[in-house]
Amino acid sequence: REANLEERFFGVASHPISIKKPIKMAQGQAREAEGLVKYLNECWTPFHAVQVTARLLREAGFKQLKERERWEGLAPGHKYFYTRNESAIVAFAVGGKFKPGNGFRVIGAHTDSPCPKLKPVSKDVKAGCLMVSVQNYGGGLWYTWFDRDLSVAGRVVHKSGGKIKTSLVAVRRPILRVPSLAIHLQRGVNDNLKVNFQQHMSPFLATSIKNELNSVGDGDRESKKAKGGSEAGDKGVLQQHPLLLDILAKELNIEQADILDFELQVCDTQPSCIGGAMEELVFSGRLDNLAHCYTSTRALLDSLGSLGEDDGVRVIALFDHEECGSCSSPGAASTLMMDTVKRVTLGVLGSGVCRGDEVEIALQNSFLVSADMAHALHPNYADKHEPQHGPKFHKGVVIKHNANQRYATNSITATLFRECGRKRGLPCQEFVVRSDMGCGSTIGPIVTSKTGIRTVDVGIPQWSMHSVREVCGCDDIDYAVKHFVAFWEDMPKIEKDLLDSMDVIV
Repeated sequence: REANLEERFFGVASHPISIKKPIKMAQGQAREAEGLVKYLNECWTPFHAVQVTARLLREAGFKQLKERERWEGLAPGHKYFYTRNESAIVAFAVGGKFKPGNGFRVIGAHTDSPCPKLKPVSKDVKAGCLMVSVQNYGGGLWYTWFDRDLSVAGRVVHKSGGKIKTSLVAVRRPILRVPSLAIHLQRGVNDNLKVNFQQHMSPFLATSIKNELNSVGDGDRESKKAKGGSEAGDKGVLQQHPLLLDILAKELNIEQADILDFELQVCDTQPSCIGGAMEELVFSGRLDNLAHCYTSTRALLDSLGSLGEDDGVRVIALFDHEECGSCSSPGAASTLMMDTVKRVTLGVLGSGVCRGDEVEIALQNSFLVSADMAHALHPNYADKHEPQHGPKFHKGVVIKHNANQRYATNSITATLFRECGRKRGLPCQEFVVRSDMGCGSTIGPIVTSKTGIRTVDVGIPQWSMHSVREVCGCDDIDYAVKHFVAFWEDMPKIEKDLLDSMDVIV
Protein backbone atom coordinates (compact mmCIF):
# COMPACT_ATOMS: atom_id res chain seq x y z
CA ARG A 1 0.00 0.00 0.00
CA GLU A 2 2.90 2.36 0.74
CA ALA A 3 4.20 1.99 -2.81
CA ASN A 4 0.78 2.81 -4.19
CA LEU A 5 0.56 5.94 -2.04
CA GLU A 6 3.95 7.07 -3.29
CA GLU A 7 2.85 6.59 -6.90
CA ARG A 8 -0.40 8.48 -6.38
CA PHE A 9 1.16 11.54 -4.84
CA PHE A 10 4.43 11.59 -6.78
CA GLY A 11 3.04 11.49 -10.31
CA VAL A 12 4.03 14.95 -11.63
CA ALA A 13 7.43 16.65 -11.96
CA SER A 14 7.77 19.30 -9.29
CA HIS A 15 10.83 21.28 -10.32
CA PRO A 16 12.08 22.36 -13.74
CA ILE A 17 15.73 22.04 -12.63
CA SER A 18 17.47 18.81 -11.73
CA ILE A 19 18.97 19.02 -8.24
CA LYS A 20 21.79 16.54 -7.67
CA LYS A 21 22.70 17.15 -4.04
CA PRO A 22 20.62 15.16 -1.53
CA ILE A 23 17.66 16.70 0.26
CA LYS A 24 18.49 17.57 3.85
CA MET A 25 15.33 16.05 5.28
CA ALA A 26 14.44 12.76 6.88
CA GLN A 27 12.85 10.29 4.49
CA GLY A 28 9.32 10.71 5.84
CA GLN A 29 9.56 14.49 5.85
CA ALA A 30 10.86 14.54 2.28
CA ARG A 31 8.06 12.22 1.18
CA GLU A 32 5.33 14.45 2.55
CA ALA A 33 6.85 17.68 1.23
CA GLU A 34 7.34 16.19 -2.24
CA GLY A 35 3.84 14.75 -2.07
CA LEU A 36 2.41 18.19 -1.35
CA VAL A 37 4.36 19.69 -4.26
CA LYS A 38 2.95 17.15 -6.69
CA TYR A 39 -0.56 17.72 -5.34
CA LEU A 40 -0.21 21.48 -5.75
CA ASN A 41 1.02 21.15 -9.32
CA GLU A 42 -2.14 19.27 -10.24
CA CYS A 43 -4.59 21.37 -8.23
CA TRP A 44 -4.78 24.72 -10.00
CA THR A 45 -8.36 25.44 -8.92
CA PRO A 46 -10.90 24.11 -6.38
CA PHE A 47 -12.36 21.99 -9.18
CA HIS A 48 -9.00 20.35 -9.83
CA ALA A 49 -8.37 19.88 -6.11
CA VAL A 50 -11.62 17.96 -5.79
CA GLN A 51 -10.90 15.94 -8.91
CA VAL A 52 -7.43 14.94 -7.72
CA THR A 53 -8.60 14.19 -4.17
CA ALA A 54 -11.47 12.05 -5.50
CA ARG A 55 -9.01 10.08 -7.61
CA LEU A 56 -6.83 9.37 -4.58
CA LEU A 57 -9.84 8.27 -2.56
CA ARG A 58 -11.08 5.92 -5.28
CA GLU A 59 -7.65 4.34 -5.53
CA ALA A 60 -7.76 3.72 -1.78
CA GLY A 61 -11.09 1.92 -2.06
CA PHE A 62 -13.52 4.72 -1.24
CA LYS A 63 -16.94 4.44 -2.87
CA GLN A 64 -18.50 7.55 -4.38
CA LEU A 65 -22.01 8.51 -3.25
CA LYS A 66 -24.40 11.00 -4.83
CA GLU A 67 -26.37 13.52 -2.82
CA ARG A 68 -29.37 13.16 -5.12
CA GLU A 69 -29.68 9.46 -4.30
CA ARG A 70 -30.43 7.45 -1.16
CA TRP A 71 -27.42 6.37 0.87
CA GLU A 72 -28.40 2.80 1.50
CA GLY A 73 -26.19 0.09 2.85
CA LEU A 74 -23.70 2.29 4.72
CA ALA A 75 -21.80 -0.05 7.01
CA PRO A 76 -19.04 0.01 9.65
CA GLY A 77 -15.58 -0.61 8.21
CA HIS A 78 -16.43 0.90 4.83
CA LYS A 79 -15.26 4.10 3.14
CA TYR A 80 -17.21 6.66 1.11
CA PHE A 81 -17.03 10.15 -0.37
CA TYR A 82 -19.22 12.62 -2.20
CA THR A 83 -18.77 16.00 -3.90
CA ARG A 84 -20.83 19.16 -4.20
CA ASN A 85 -20.54 21.59 -7.11
CA GLU A 86 -17.32 19.79 -8.11
CA SER A 87 -15.53 22.24 -5.80
CA ALA A 88 -16.13 20.69 -2.34
CA ILE A 89 -15.60 17.11 -1.24
CA VAL A 90 -16.41 15.12 1.90
CA ALA A 91 -14.86 11.71 2.57
CA PHE A 92 -15.67 9.49 5.53
CA ALA A 93 -14.46 6.14 6.81
CA VAL A 94 -16.89 4.44 9.20
CA GLY A 95 -15.14 2.79 12.14
CA GLY A 96 -15.51 -0.94 12.53
CA LYS A 97 -17.16 -0.48 15.94
CA PHE A 98 -19.34 2.49 15.00
CA LYS A 99 -22.90 2.69 16.28
CA PRO A 100 -25.39 5.48 15.46
CA GLY A 101 -24.99 8.25 18.00
CA ASN A 102 -21.23 7.88 18.18
CA GLY A 103 -19.11 10.84 17.20
CA PHE A 104 -17.63 12.12 13.95
CA ARG A 105 -13.98 13.19 14.08
CA VAL A 106 -13.59 15.72 11.30
CA ILE A 107 -10.67 17.55 9.75
CA GLY A 108 -11.95 20.49 7.74
CA ALA A 109 -10.06 22.59 5.19
CA HIS A 110 -10.89 24.65 2.10
CA THR A 111 -10.08 24.27 -1.58
CA ASP A 112 -10.10 27.93 -2.66
CA SER A 113 -7.44 30.65 -2.65
CA PRO A 114 -7.49 34.39 -3.50
CA CYS A 115 -7.09 35.03 -7.23
CA PRO A 116 -8.42 37.09 -10.13
CA LYS A 117 -11.45 35.45 -11.74
CA LEU A 118 -12.74 36.19 -15.23
CA LYS A 119 -15.85 38.36 -15.45
CA PRO A 120 -18.93 37.09 -17.32
CA VAL A 121 -18.00 39.48 -20.14
CA SER A 122 -14.22 39.21 -20.15
CA LYS A 123 -13.55 40.59 -23.63
CA ASP A 124 -11.92 44.02 -23.53
CA VAL A 125 -9.61 46.01 -25.82
CA LYS A 126 -7.36 48.82 -24.60
CA ALA A 127 -4.69 50.74 -26.51
CA GLY A 128 -4.47 48.13 -29.24
CA CYS A 129 -4.23 45.25 -26.77
CA LEU A 130 -6.59 42.35 -26.12
CA MET A 131 -7.27 42.46 -22.38
CA VAL A 132 -9.16 40.08 -20.12
CA SER A 133 -11.52 41.65 -17.57
CA VAL A 134 -11.26 40.06 -14.14
CA GLN A 135 -12.79 40.51 -10.69
CA ASN A 136 -11.02 40.01 -7.39
CA TYR A 137 -11.81 36.82 -5.50
CA GLY A 138 -10.92 37.01 -1.82
CA GLY A 139 -8.35 39.34 -0.32
CA GLY A 140 -5.15 38.81 -2.27
CA LEU A 141 -1.81 40.56 -2.18
CA TRP A 142 -2.56 41.79 -5.67
CA TYR A 143 0.75 43.54 -6.32
CA THR A 144 2.44 40.12 -6.28
CA TRP A 145 0.54 39.18 -9.46
CA PHE A 146 2.34 41.80 -11.55
CA ASP A 147 4.95 40.58 -14.07
CA ARG A 148 4.17 36.89 -13.53
CA ASP A 149 3.75 34.23 -16.22
CA LEU A 150 -0.01 33.66 -15.96
CA SER A 151 -2.66 31.48 -17.51
CA VAL A 152 -6.24 30.32 -16.87
CA ALA A 153 -7.85 27.23 -15.38
CA GLY A 154 -11.27 26.16 -14.19
CA ARG A 155 -14.54 24.61 -15.32
CA VAL A 156 -16.01 24.86 -18.82
CA VAL A 157 -19.64 24.14 -19.68
CA HIS A 158 -20.00 22.88 -23.24
CA LYS A 159 -22.01 20.79 -25.65
CA SER A 160 -20.95 17.23 -26.34
CA GLY A 161 -22.86 14.69 -28.39
CA GLY A 162 -26.08 16.67 -28.16
CA LYS A 163 -25.80 16.96 -24.37
CA ILE A 164 -24.46 19.60 -21.99
CA LYS A 165 -21.51 18.59 -19.83
CA THR A 166 -18.68 20.11 -17.81
CA SER A 167 -14.94 19.63 -18.26
CA LEU A 168 -11.97 20.94 -16.34
CA VAL A 169 -9.24 22.84 -18.11
CA ALA A 170 -5.79 24.10 -17.13
CA VAL A 171 -3.80 25.93 -19.80
CA ARG A 172 -0.28 25.26 -18.58
CA ARG A 173 1.58 27.58 -20.96
CA PRO A 174 1.76 31.28 -20.03
CA ILE A 175 -0.81 33.20 -22.07
CA LEU A 176 -1.52 36.17 -19.78
CA ARG A 177 0.48 38.95 -18.18
CA VAL A 178 -0.29 41.83 -15.82
CA PRO A 179 2.55 44.22 -16.67
CA SER A 180 3.71 46.73 -14.10
CA LEU A 181 4.23 50.39 -14.95
CA ALA A 182 7.87 51.50 -15.29
CA ILE A 183 9.27 53.44 -12.36
CA HIS A 184 10.08 56.32 -14.75
CA LEU A 185 6.33 56.93 -15.11
CA GLN A 186 5.56 56.71 -11.36
CA ARG A 187 8.55 57.96 -9.41
CA GLY A 188 6.91 57.59 -5.99
CA VAL A 189 5.68 54.02 -6.44
CA ASN A 190 8.11 52.53 -3.90
CA ASP A 191 6.79 54.88 -1.25
CA ASN A 192 3.07 54.51 -1.88
CA LEU A 193 1.96 51.61 -4.05
CA LYS A 194 -1.81 51.33 -4.42
CA VAL A 195 -3.39 48.71 -6.66
CA ASN A 196 -6.76 49.63 -8.12
CA PHE A 197 -8.03 46.19 -9.10
CA GLN A 198 -10.53 47.53 -11.64
CA GLN A 199 -7.95 49.71 -13.36
CA HIS A 200 -4.64 47.88 -12.96
CA MET A 201 -5.29 44.13 -12.79
CA SER A 202 -6.68 43.25 -16.24
CA PRO A 203 -4.28 40.70 -17.77
CA PHE A 204 -2.90 41.23 -21.26
CA LEU A 205 -3.77 38.42 -23.74
CA ALA A 206 -2.37 39.57 -27.10
CA THR A 207 -1.77 42.60 -29.28
CA SER A 208 -4.68 43.43 -31.56
CA ILE A 209 -2.47 43.62 -34.64
CA LYS A 210 -1.03 40.12 -34.17
CA ASN A 211 -4.48 38.75 -33.47
CA GLU A 212 -5.79 40.34 -36.70
CA LEU A 213 -2.81 39.24 -38.79
CA ASN A 214 -3.23 35.65 -37.64
CA SER A 215 -6.85 35.78 -38.78
CA VAL A 216 -5.95 36.97 -42.31
CA GLY A 217 -6.19 34.29 -44.99
CA ASP A 218 -8.30 32.01 -42.82
CA GLY A 219 -11.67 32.73 -44.40
CA ASP A 220 -14.24 34.20 -42.08
CA ARG A 221 -12.56 32.68 -39.03
CA GLU A 222 -13.00 35.70 -36.79
CA SER A 223 -16.68 36.22 -37.50
CA LYS A 224 -17.47 32.53 -37.11
CA LYS A 225 -15.82 32.53 -33.70
CA ALA A 226 -17.71 35.62 -32.64
CA LYS A 227 -21.06 34.22 -33.72
CA GLY A 228 -20.40 30.81 -32.23
CA GLY A 229 -22.92 29.14 -34.53
CA SER A 230 -25.50 31.92 -34.24
CA GLU A 231 -27.70 29.84 -31.94
CA ALA A 232 -29.48 31.46 -29.02
CA GLY A 233 -27.65 29.19 -26.60
CA ASP A 234 -24.28 30.32 -27.97
CA LYS A 235 -24.68 34.05 -27.39
CA GLY A 236 -22.34 33.77 -24.44
CA VAL A 237 -19.33 33.37 -26.75
CA LEU A 238 -19.85 36.92 -28.02
CA GLN A 239 -18.74 38.08 -24.59
CA GLN A 240 -15.27 36.51 -24.79
CA HIS A 241 -12.22 36.95 -26.97
CA PRO A 242 -12.38 34.40 -29.82
CA LEU A 243 -8.66 33.86 -29.26
CA LEU A 244 -9.26 32.79 -25.66
CA LEU A 245 -12.12 30.52 -26.70
CA ASP A 246 -9.90 28.89 -29.33
CA ILE A 247 -7.26 28.16 -26.69
CA LEU A 248 -9.86 26.58 -24.41
CA ALA A 249 -11.39 24.57 -27.25
CA LYS A 250 -8.02 23.16 -28.28
CA GLU A 251 -7.21 22.19 -24.70
CA LEU A 252 -10.51 20.32 -24.42
CA ASN A 253 -10.50 18.97 -27.99
CA ILE A 254 -13.90 20.48 -28.76
CA GLU A 255 -15.25 23.10 -31.14
CA GLN A 256 -15.13 26.70 -30.01
CA ALA A 257 -18.82 27.06 -30.83
CA ASP A 258 -19.63 24.28 -28.34
CA ILE A 259 -18.49 26.39 -25.37
CA LEU A 260 -21.53 27.68 -23.48
CA ASP A 261 -20.03 29.15 -20.32
CA PHE A 262 -17.10 28.85 -17.94
CA GLU A 263 -15.75 29.61 -14.47
CA LEU A 264 -12.09 30.48 -14.98
CA GLN A 265 -9.50 31.95 -12.69
CA VAL A 266 -6.09 33.39 -13.43
CA CYS A 267 -3.25 31.13 -12.28
CA ASP A 268 0.52 31.43 -11.98
CA THR A 269 2.23 28.90 -14.25
CA GLN A 270 5.45 28.60 -12.22
CA PRO A 271 5.49 25.09 -10.73
CA SER A 272 5.48 24.52 -7.00
CA CYS A 273 8.85 23.31 -5.76
CA ILE A 274 11.11 22.55 -2.84
CA GLY A 275 13.36 25.56 -2.12
CA GLY A 276 15.73 27.18 0.35
CA ALA A 277 19.48 26.68 0.70
CA MET A 278 18.85 23.51 2.70
CA GLU A 279 15.80 22.57 0.65
CA GLU A 280 13.74 22.98 3.79
CA LEU A 281 10.87 25.06 2.34
CA VAL A 282 7.97 24.70 -0.07
CA PHE A 283 7.57 27.56 -2.57
CA SER A 284 4.12 27.64 -4.17
CA GLY A 285 0.89 29.43 -4.75
CA ARG A 286 -2.32 28.25 -3.06
CA LEU A 287 -0.64 26.83 0.07
CA ASP A 288 -3.54 28.49 1.82
CA ASN A 289 -5.27 26.13 1.94
CA LEU A 290 -4.36 23.28 -0.39
CA ALA A 291 -1.60 22.34 2.04
CA HIS A 292 -4.28 21.15 4.46
CA CYS A 293 -6.38 19.57 1.73
CA TYR A 294 -3.31 17.44 1.11
CA THR A 295 -2.33 16.76 4.74
CA SER A 296 -5.87 15.81 5.76
CA THR A 297 -6.30 13.49 2.77
CA ARG A 298 -2.92 11.89 3.27
CA ALA A 299 -3.58 11.40 6.99
CA LEU A 300 -6.96 9.81 6.33
CA LEU A 301 -5.38 7.29 3.94
CA ASP A 302 -2.51 6.61 6.35
CA SER A 303 -4.93 5.95 9.22
CA LEU A 304 -7.04 3.32 7.49
CA GLY A 305 -5.10 0.44 8.99
CA SER A 306 -6.62 1.14 12.42
CA LEU A 307 -10.16 1.83 11.21
CA GLY A 308 -11.48 -1.52 12.42
CA GLU A 309 -10.91 -0.59 16.07
CA ASP A 310 -12.55 2.85 15.80
CA ASP A 311 -16.03 3.46 17.22
CA GLY A 312 -16.46 6.77 15.38
CA VAL A 313 -16.45 8.12 11.83
CA ARG A 314 -13.29 9.67 10.38
CA VAL A 315 -14.10 12.57 8.07
CA ILE A 316 -12.34 15.08 5.86
CA ALA A 317 -14.47 18.01 4.67
CA LEU A 318 -12.86 20.24 2.04
CA PHE A 319 -15.11 23.25 1.56
CA ASP A 320 -15.11 25.94 -1.12
CA HIS A 321 -15.53 29.74 -0.83
CA GLU A 322 -13.80 30.22 2.52
CA GLU A 323 -11.95 33.22 1.14
CA CYS A 324 -15.21 35.11 0.55
CA GLY A 325 -17.20 34.14 3.65
CA SER A 326 -18.25 30.49 3.10
CA CYS A 327 -21.88 31.42 2.37
CA SER A 328 -22.52 29.12 -0.59
CA SER A 329 -23.80 25.65 -1.36
CA PRO A 330 -20.29 24.10 -1.20
CA GLY A 331 -19.17 26.45 1.60
CA ALA A 332 -18.74 25.80 5.31
CA ALA A 333 -21.86 27.85 6.12
CA SER A 334 -23.99 25.46 4.04
CA THR A 335 -25.70 22.24 5.09
CA LEU A 336 -22.69 20.17 4.03
CA MET A 337 -21.44 19.24 7.50
CA MET A 338 -24.87 18.72 9.03
CA ASP A 339 -26.00 16.66 6.03
CA THR A 340 -22.98 14.40 6.44
CA VAL A 341 -23.60 13.68 10.12
CA LYS A 342 -27.32 13.16 9.62
CA ARG A 343 -27.17 10.98 6.52
CA VAL A 344 -24.33 8.78 7.78
CA THR A 345 -25.93 8.31 11.20
CA LEU A 346 -29.29 7.40 9.74
CA GLY A 347 -27.74 5.48 6.86
CA VAL A 348 -25.86 3.14 9.20
CA LEU A 349 -28.90 2.91 11.47
CA GLY A 350 -30.97 1.72 8.52
CA SER A 351 -33.97 -0.28 9.66
CA GLY A 352 -32.64 -0.63 13.20
CA VAL A 353 -34.29 0.70 16.30
CA CYS A 354 -34.44 4.51 16.11
CA ARG A 355 -34.76 6.62 19.27
CA GLY A 356 -35.03 9.82 17.27
CA ASP A 357 -32.13 11.71 18.87
CA GLU A 358 -29.18 9.84 17.37
CA VAL A 359 -28.13 12.80 15.23
CA GLU A 360 -28.17 15.26 18.14
CA ILE A 361 -26.17 12.83 20.29
CA ALA A 362 -23.69 12.28 17.44
CA LEU A 363 -23.11 16.03 17.09
CA GLN A 364 -22.25 16.38 20.77
CA ASN A 365 -19.90 13.41 20.56
CA SER A 366 -18.14 14.90 17.53
CA PHE A 367 -14.97 16.98 17.18
CA LEU A 368 -13.74 19.24 14.37
CA VAL A 369 -10.13 20.15 13.61
CA SER A 370 -10.44 23.26 11.46
CA ALA A 371 -7.16 23.16 9.54
CA ASP A 372 -6.18 26.42 7.83
CA MET A 373 -2.75 27.95 7.41
CA ALA A 374 -1.25 30.12 10.17
CA HIS A 375 1.05 33.15 10.12
CA ALA A 376 4.73 32.29 10.69
CA LEU A 377 6.94 34.83 12.44
CA HIS A 378 8.37 37.09 9.72
CA PRO A 379 12.04 38.06 10.34
CA ASN A 380 11.58 41.49 8.73
CA TYR A 381 8.27 42.23 10.49
CA ALA A 382 8.64 40.53 13.88
CA ASP A 383 6.81 43.44 15.52
CA LYS A 384 3.62 42.36 13.76
CA HIS A 385 3.38 39.34 16.06
CA GLU A 386 2.27 39.15 19.67
CA PRO A 387 5.35 38.45 21.86
CA GLN A 388 5.65 34.76 22.79
CA HIS A 389 3.15 33.87 20.08
CA GLY A 390 5.26 33.88 16.92
CA PRO A 391 5.05 30.46 15.22
CA LYS A 392 8.20 29.29 13.46
CA PHE A 393 8.95 26.85 10.66
CA HIS A 394 9.81 23.26 11.60
CA LYS A 395 8.14 23.58 15.02
CA GLY A 396 4.88 21.80 14.28
CA VAL A 397 1.21 22.63 13.86
CA VAL A 398 -0.08 25.91 15.33
CA ILE A 399 -3.14 26.12 17.61
CA LYS A 400 -4.95 29.41 16.96
CA HIS A 401 -6.74 31.34 19.71
CA ASN A 402 -8.98 34.42 19.77
CA ALA A 403 -11.07 35.66 22.70
CA ASN A 404 -13.65 37.15 20.33
CA GLN A 405 -14.28 33.78 18.66
CA ARG A 406 -12.64 34.55 15.35
CA TYR A 407 -11.19 31.13 16.06
CA ALA A 408 -13.32 28.47 17.76
CA THR A 409 -10.55 27.06 20.00
CA ASN A 410 -11.17 26.79 23.73
CA SER A 411 -9.10 25.33 26.57
CA ILE A 412 -10.66 21.88 26.26
CA THR A 413 -10.33 21.53 22.48
CA ALA A 414 -6.79 22.94 22.54
CA THR A 415 -5.76 20.50 25.26
CA LEU A 416 -7.23 17.52 23.46
CA PHE A 417 -5.49 18.35 20.19
CA ARG A 418 -2.23 19.17 21.95
CA GLU A 419 -2.32 15.86 23.84
CA CYS A 420 -2.78 13.89 20.62
CA GLY A 421 0.55 15.25 19.46
CA ARG A 422 2.33 15.06 22.81
CA LYS A 423 1.71 11.34 23.13
CA ARG A 424 3.54 10.81 19.83
CA GLY A 425 6.34 13.30 20.44
CA LEU A 426 4.98 15.86 17.97
CA PRO A 427 5.67 19.57 18.61
CA CYS A 428 2.88 22.13 18.77
CA GLN A 429 2.78 25.94 18.74
CA GLU A 430 0.36 28.65 19.90
CA PHE A 431 -0.82 31.79 18.09
CA VAL A 432 -2.87 34.81 19.09
CA VAL A 433 -3.02 38.07 17.17
CA ARG A 434 -1.76 41.32 18.67
CA SER A 435 -4.40 43.20 20.64
CA ASP A 436 -4.00 46.27 18.43
CA MET A 437 -4.62 44.33 15.21
CA GLY A 438 -7.66 42.72 13.65
CA CYS A 439 -7.87 38.94 13.51
CA GLY A 440 -8.71 36.83 10.49
CA SER A 441 -11.09 33.91 10.69
CA THR A 442 -11.77 30.59 9.01
CA ILE A 443 -14.25 27.72 8.78
CA GLY A 444 -14.03 26.70 12.45
CA PRO A 445 -16.39 29.30 13.98
CA ILE A 446 -18.79 28.88 11.05
CA VAL A 447 -19.14 25.10 11.31
CA THR A 448 -19.32 25.03 15.11
CA SER A 449 -22.05 27.70 15.16
CA LYS A 450 -24.08 25.71 12.61
CA THR A 451 -23.68 22.30 14.24
CA GLY A 452 -22.57 22.67 17.85
CA ILE A 453 -19.54 20.45 17.18
CA ARG A 454 -16.58 21.19 19.47
CA THR A 455 -13.77 22.73 17.43
CA VAL A 456 -10.10 23.61 17.51
CA ASP A 457 -8.56 25.90 14.88
CA VAL A 458 -5.06 24.91 13.80
CA GLY A 459 -2.68 25.36 10.89
CA ILE A 460 0.81 24.99 9.46
CA PRO A 461 2.80 28.25 9.73
CA GLN A 462 3.55 30.06 6.48
CA TRP A 463 4.90 33.32 5.07
CA SER A 464 3.33 35.51 2.39
CA MET A 465 -0.24 34.39 2.95
CA HIS A 466 -2.49 35.36 0.00
CA SER A 467 0.50 36.15 -2.22
CA VAL A 468 0.75 34.61 -5.67
CA ARG A 469 3.74 32.74 -4.21
CA GLU A 470 3.71 31.52 -0.59
CA VAL A 471 6.18 29.70 1.65
CA CYS A 472 5.95 26.99 4.32
CA GLY A 473 8.34 24.56 6.00
CA CYS A 474 8.80 21.00 4.73
CA ASP A 475 9.00 19.50 8.22
CA ASP A 476 5.64 20.96 9.17
CA ILE A 477 3.88 19.10 6.37
CA ASP A 478 5.08 15.84 7.91
CA TYR A 479 4.17 17.00 11.42
CA ALA A 480 0.64 17.87 10.29
CA VAL A 481 0.04 14.50 8.65
CA LYS A 482 1.27 12.66 11.75
CA HIS A 483 -0.71 14.91 14.10
CA PHE A 484 -3.91 14.34 12.12
CA VAL A 485 -3.35 10.56 12.17
CA ALA A 486 -2.87 10.81 15.94
CA PHE A 487 -6.12 12.79 16.17
CA TRP A 488 -8.08 9.95 14.57
CA GLU A 489 -6.32 7.12 16.36
CA ASP A 490 -5.71 8.54 19.86
CA MET A 491 -8.46 11.11 20.43
CA PRO A 492 -11.12 8.63 21.63
CA LYS A 493 -9.14 7.54 24.70
CA ILE A 494 -7.66 10.98 25.44
CA GLU A 495 -11.10 12.57 25.24
CA LYS A 496 -12.70 9.95 27.48
CA ASP A 497 -10.03 10.35 30.16
CA LEU A 498 -10.47 14.13 30.20
CA LEU A 499 -14.25 14.24 30.09
CA ASP A 500 -14.61 11.58 32.76
CA SER A 501 -12.53 13.77 35.09
CA MET A 502 -14.72 16.83 34.59
CA ASP A 503 -17.64 17.88 36.72
CA VAL A 504 -19.19 20.01 33.99
CA ILE A 505 -20.77 19.18 30.67
CA VAL A 506 -18.56 20.22 27.76
